[in-house]
Amino acid sequence: MLLPPPSPNAPSDGAPNARSHRLRLAAVVTGLLVLLLFRCVGQIGPTGSVGTIEVAGQSFPIGTTVVNWRQSPHYDAYQRGKRFTVEDPPDGVRRYGVRKVDLAGGLAEPMASAGLDLATLQRVVHQFVLHYDVAGVSRRCFKTLQDDRQLSVHFLLDVDGTIYQTLDLREKAAHATIANDGSVGVEIAHPGAYPQPLHAEMRRWYEQDERGYRLKVPAWIGDPGIRTPGFVARPDRPDLVQGIVQGRTYHQFDFTTEQYTALAHLCAALHAVFPRLRLEVPRDATGNVIPRVLPEAELRAFDGIVGHFHVQANKQDPGPAMQWDRLLREARRFHAQLDD
Repeated sequence: MLLPPPSPNAPSDGAPNARSHRLRLAAVVTGLLVLLLFRCVGQIGPTGSVGTIEVAGQSFPIGTTVVNWRQSPHYDAYQRGKRFTVEDPPDGVRRYGVRKVDLAGGLAEPMASAGLDLATLQRVVHQFVLHYDVAGVSRRCFKTLQDDRQLSVHFLLDVDGTIYQTLDLREKAAHATIANDGSVGVEIAHPGAYPQPLHAEMRRWYEQDERGYRLKVPAWIGDPGIRTPGFVARPDRPDLVQGIVQGRTYHQFDFTTEQYTALAHLCAALHAVFPRLRLEVPRDATGNVIPRVLPEAELRAFDGIVGHFHVQANKQDPGPAMQWDRLLREARRFHAQLDD
């Protein structure tokens, strides 16, 4: 907004003119402040706010940045058809995991009518499944899930620590086969773990500078959609991590520090909302985290946080680099802060 030019017939130094000029200037400043506030709020979206997750239509504080499916820029798993193209399936019906659902009517209404209110969810939800997405960034992950595979997950965790919620947690997302009925899932942005050190896919995604390894988003991906301008994603630990998952050796760069912090906040908030979902992971008799698939009965009986590899024998995520004890320690600290 610009001030209008003075009238050529107006006096140059009269008091009424000075007073009018001051009033116009004040109006301009006020307008700019209102516009700035509107733009900032507009980035959050019409409902919800940064810092909460939505469960059965209710908002719960989490203590870190969350962008839900109504906000902008967002990833909306309720939407019909594809996110990054204008195509719809030929029959107008998207395959949503193992269910065939007409999304034109939305998922929230039929799920709510089935009785999945907060009290019911608190009896049912008992696991939080951690995935890495092998997509590198959350934007590409959502494209793969929504446009290519017709799958879903409740949360995406990008390399800068931004959490994207794609569905109300009362919805059953299609992310972890037999664990879907009683779990919440998160896809952590990461290129993955591989049998060979510095696998070709790793070299495509990582480069070195004077500070060590950093994530390098391949040019063919285009806009990576990372919310923090100029963010440089570095592994929390500088060296390549080696470990055994499902009885095989895998190599992986660590997740970013920002991802660990955000994930710990999310674990703490989920534990606060769902009491059955303990801040624990499956361990063997010696106290070590079990690095393999669990027998189905054992998996169904476990209440807490699991890796995708605990659910399916053909999965390795979140991989050997996941610092489970560090994650749980920080989650317990954040949970204590939520209680204060």
